[in-house]
Amino acid sequence: MQTQTQGLKRGLSARHIRFMALGSAIGTGLFYGSAAAIQMAGPAVLLAYLIGGAAVFMVMRALGEMAVHNPVSGSFGHYASTYLGPMSGFILGWTYAFEMIIVCLADVTAFGIYMGFWFPEVARWIWVLGIVLLIGGLNLCSVKVFGEMEFWLSLLKVAAIVAMILAGFGIMLFGIGTSGSSDAVATGVSNLWSFGGFMPNGVGGLIASFAVVMFAFGGIEIIGITAGEAKDPQRVIPKAINAVPLRILLFYVLTLFVLMAIYPWNQIGSQGSPFVQIFDSLGISSAATILNIVVISAAVSAINSDIFGAGRMMYGLAQQGQAPKGFAKISRHGVPWMTVLVMGATLLGGVVLNYLIPENIFLVIASIATFATVWVWLMILVTQVAMRRSMTREQVAELKFPVPFWPYAPMAAIAFMVFIFGVLGYFPETQAALMVGAVWIVFLVVAYLLWVKPAAGRAIEVAPELS
Repeated sequence: MQTQTQGLKRGLSARHIRFMALGSAIGTGLFYGSAAAIQMAGPAVLLAYLIGGAAVFMVMRALGEMAVHNPVSGSFGHYASTYLGPMSGFILGWTYAFEMIIVCLADVTAFGIYMGFWFPEVARWIWVLGIVLLIGGLNLCSVKVFGEMEFWLSLLKVAAIVAMILAGFGIMLFGIGTSGSSDAVATGVSNLWSFGGFMPNGVGGLIASFAVVMFAFGGIEIIGITAGEAKDPQRVIPKAINAVPLRILLFYVLTLFVLMAIYPWNQIGSQGSPFVQIFDSLGISSAATILNIVVISAAVSAINSDIFGAGRMMYGLAQQGQAPKGFAKISRHGVPWMTVLVMGATLLGGVVLNYLIPENIFLVIASIATFATVWVWLMILVTQVAMRRSMTREQVAELKFPVPFWPYAPMAAIAFMVFIFGVLGYFPETQAALMVGAVWIVFLVVAYLLWVKPAAGRAIEVAPELS
């Protein structure tokens, strides 16, 4: 390993970045967490994904405006430092790293659950340990190798979702797997209102589902992190941002529509992936096996993206003096290797948690991740507003990828993010996540005031003496 004599290498193409965002956002939240959201809202969960997706698209456009204007590594932490102040950048950057760690814990937990479909007698923590070591090693390779692997894993996942949608329509139209059975499962669009109505748990159920729904979209902001390693950020990032949200909405909404049409929503449990459960219960055993391979690759893909995103953010923080200097060390492959090792070591905590509380861990982790994710999105939106207000009318006119419907759409998205915090605080199941999040933010404020700010002051005092 060598210290930082060079920066990050621009080795990520448009297809790498587009599929990395898909890889991070289409993962555990869809393949496993969707069961919890369906149980809360019933078929009305489709509305929750539509509303949440619209808000997330505004976050992406706000991030895209800043990333195209100034493409840097660890981007939105850098932007917050510039337009909101160093403390805001410190809090945003470390909360994003925290988000990625927590999301990774959820993903490695889901990986262990998926492997239990084939090997129920093997302890889950063994699978978690194995995947942490494997992904940690892959992230030490060059960014081009990482991007290529992520592309193919995400492509497999996307192809499987398309195949699942087509198979679902086949089940609805031709009754595959349901004929000749006395307890056949009724299939069809009528399932969306036949079991208690479209909104069986009322508006309260719909609102409660937002905690899981917003977790499902978490990770898509990795597009901003890739700005420092994109080959042509001013062209690549807008294309990636404009392409991904619509695809994710189609994947989530259309997939869950098919899911609930071929199987009653109130029988979709959380014993493994609901996708595997459905095909297995319909008697299509080979399809269930194939889908389990897909959801495993989806989890691996999401873990891969999350470790990458957190590592690059910590690298950017180190460059700004807001993280240990060792985090800025670059290997000969152009990889910030220290941050990868730190992420891998932190994820070993997931091994311990899966050993201690294997039954309750997923919902706890998902709700904490939702807090961190929504906090990051809120700060991205506020940072973009601050950037706009610091610019002259001429500078705004020169923006190459401006936010649409300014200022109304960003303000609506900000209000929605605040609403999600209210959701977390209102429902007993997620109140602990809000408390953990509040403690985390207070901890970061104290850490900044005690260590980072004094260190920055000493650096400023030393600089004149050296000159």
